[in-house]
Amino acid sequence: MAGGVIASVLAPHTPRMGDPENAPDFVKPLIQSQYEMGEVIRALKPDVIVLQSAHWVSTFPWYAASHAVHEGVCIADEAPDLFAGIPYKRTGEPGFANALTDAIKGLDVPCGVNNNPNFRFDYGTMLPIKHIDPNGEIPFVPLPTVVCSDLEENRQVGRLIHKVAVDRGQQVVFVASCALAHKVRRGPALWPTDPEQALDRQFIELVEAGDLDGLLAFAPRYVIDATAEMGGRILYTMLGAMEAMRESSGDLVGLQYGPYTQSSGSGNANLVSTPKAA
Repeated sequence: MAGGVIASVLAPHTPRMGDPENAPDFVKPLIQSQYEMGEVIRALKPDVIVLQSAHWVSTFPWYAASHAVHEGVCIADEAPDLFAGIPYKRTGEPGFANALTDAIKGLDVPCGVNNNPNFRFDYGTMLPIKHIDPNGEIPFVPLPTVVCSDLEENRQVGRLIHKVAVDRGQQVVFVASCALAHKVRRGPALWPTDPEQALDRQFIELVEAGDLDGLLAFAPRYVIDATAEMGGRILYTMLGAMEAMRESSGDLVGLQYGPYTQSSGSGNANLVSTPKAA
């Protein structure tokens, strides 16, 4: 089969997902549905999963983690009492990481290969991939969120993920590891405000409908009015991947896995967008 992005995915995270047995009741459906979404993603048999995390933060350059094997122990620096450490070992994909690095440099922005042996996953990288691919069998390339990047740059990176996949003849799933609304407040069970929830639900409905044109028109105001996590950068990478996927494979369709849930004022949803013809 031809290469390219075959699914563009939203997979949120919260430190309380790191200990499923002791997770609050409002978090458990998010964990379970992320496992269910993972079964669907694995059934697509992707060659690579590329994940952009809200908690691997780079100020200036882009990076792609190019380790042949990702191995270490992940903790949540911001909540070490909730997420004391999860060991991991999973396959990387240096060839894809290196090719994506070269492609991003073509945007005339700084980008480097991260092959530092002391690098460790952040929990925004760890949690979704742990649920999507529990056995670590699918080659995996993590990306950061770049503070100095704008929304358009992230959209272009999403498109480049598809282009690199096409050029290499590899089928790729892109995962946006972030929340929707993200005006965080103290209190883990707090919901986003009613207006923020309404905006989140509109975003979800547009993804489910495969209405990418509507999403692209809605997104600029949405990321501001809903206070999207990391300014909406990761969502824009997701949209760029969806845009390239539609150009390559035709109209899209989306599916939400599990309920829309809350976490400290954030809105969370597991979403998958794929071509209708898939």
